Amino acid sequence: MEMSGGKINATELVASLINQKESITEGIKYVQELVDGSMTLMILTSEGIYAARDKNGRTPLVIGKKEGAYCMSFESFAYLNLGYRDERELGAGEIVLITPDGVEVKSPAQKNMKICAFLWTYYGYPTSSYEGVNVEQMRYNCGKILAQNDNVDVDFIAGVPDSGIGHAIGYANESGIPFARPFIKYTPTWPRSFMPASQSMRNLVAHMKLIAVDALIRDKKLLFLDDSIVRGTQMRETVEFLYECGAKEVHIRPACPPIMFGCKYLNFSRSTSEMDLITRRVIQKLEGANKNYSLEKYVDSTTTEYKNMIHEICKELNFTSLKYQSLDGMLDAIGIDKSQICTYCWDGR
Repeated sequence: MEMSGGKINATELVASLINQKESITEGIKYVQELVDGSMTLMILTSEGIYAARDKNGRTPLVIGKKEGAYCMSFESFAYLNLGYRDERELGAGEIVLITPDGVEVKSPAQKNMKICAFLWTYYGYPTSSYEGVNVEQMRYNCGKILAQNDNVDVDFIAGVPDSGIGHAIGYANESGIPFARPFIKYTPTWPRSFMPASQSMRNLVAHMKLIAVDALIRDKKLLFLDDSIVRGTQMRETVEFLYECGAKEVHIRPACPPIMFGCKYLNFSRSTSEMDLITRRVIQKLEGANKNYSLEKYVDSTTTEYKNMIHEICKELNFTSLKYQSLDGMLDAIGIDKSQICTYCWDGR
């Protein structure tokens, strides 16, 4: 179970733990209780496919159906062009056995769930739905809520492709300010820019996959919506490029609150330290030698500390203005019970 680099092969480890019990169902339940983290499983066996959603429901698992067959996927859109239609989503911790004849529940879902909010804000594909809430609809709602709490004089509303576009359309329609595409995605073949291992390659991918439209940038006041600001490096370079293209003003509206904590539940980020986050670097700069400051004051958007942090991020990244979506605004845009959503990376809870 150990790989050449000295790290653990998580897949083999889980398989080994399942084999400690008399049945696959009991083995999966054993793993769910033993592993401190999030894990959704699909296991191909001679009986059929065992499927189990993570015990906290942080990641989804959905079942599709067509005549004589079933399928499973992380994303609900993945099987639609293959002739399947949505059957149902598994609940948190639920274990099922799927055969061509049906879906047998081996262990029922638990009531408590902590699904990752970033699925809607960023990671999810626009046509996917989680817990009955479509990703694109959530982004539209999120942009609408941002516009209701904002007041800025600009020529165009735009989204950073691709995940910022839905947010931007919602903002534009609510505000009445025209939506435009000053950036066009060069090609869908470029990977997600957060995935490369090195920061220099992440920056290169982020730059290469966007082409500027001069007529929509030069001498214009622009407001861009993006899913989030993590390190800030790519956003800084994007804004500098806009100014080089002749933009008069560049206002930034992230569709989620400031990210304050590195996720310890899902392996989505390349960050190795919370000091990779621009919020934490700015807080350290503001606090200087003070080691006893309260991080909670920077999480609370009503405090002076929060306002100072936002001002410093805005200045450091060279934005004309910066205003984040509130945590309540983001949760309202999702629209499911707030107690069922994980918000750790924003508030530590």
